[in-house]
Amino acid sequence: MTVARCPWAGPDPLYLAYHDEEWGVPEHDDRKLFELLTLEGAQAGLSWLTILRKRQGYREAFDGFDPAVVASYDEARIAALLGDARIVRNGLKIRATVSNARSFLEIQRELGSFDAYLWRFVDGRPRQNAWRTLAEVPATTAESDALSRDLKKRGFRFVGSTIMYAFMQATGLVNDHLTDCCRYAPLGL
Repeated sequence: MTVARCPWAGPDPLYLAYHDEEWGVPEHDDRKLFELLTLEGAQAGLSWLTILRKRQGYREAFDGFDPAVVASYDEARIAALLGDARIVRNGLKIRATVSNARSFLEIQRELGSFDAYLWRFVDGRPRQNAWRTLAEVPATTAESDALSRDLKKRGFRFVGSTIMYAFMQATGLVNDHLTDCCRYAPLGL
């Protein structure tokens, strides 16, 4: 028997595991949120599968995505990352990760957690969409526009509305599994 999944998951085992176990599951752990925020920004212009294949390298290179540690990176550490083949060696993206970590810490200081900040954009509950085809799924929404604007105002980079909508999908702020996908109903909290 074939399991119905969102068509984007494809046949790659890494992609299937990401789809089945992680994508769309409501996330509230700040470190995990920082990881996904970083990876979504790193993905800009690349395939998500490329990023998934480098994910463990990112975790190692960026000290387990501890925002306090990443925020302390100096020019020598950034130079070392630019030579690290385990990650996407894009200077703008690497520098954005460091500055984003600093802004992330500011939000934590202001609101107690990034989780508290983020979930305000969906009134604390995942948006339950009911898309039947991939063509129906938007690239941006009013919520991703608002999140993007606010993050940019706070100094974040690589947080355009399209990237933020992908982040919202990944972290379960929205349930964008197609209605016939095996994951849609379980995430219909």
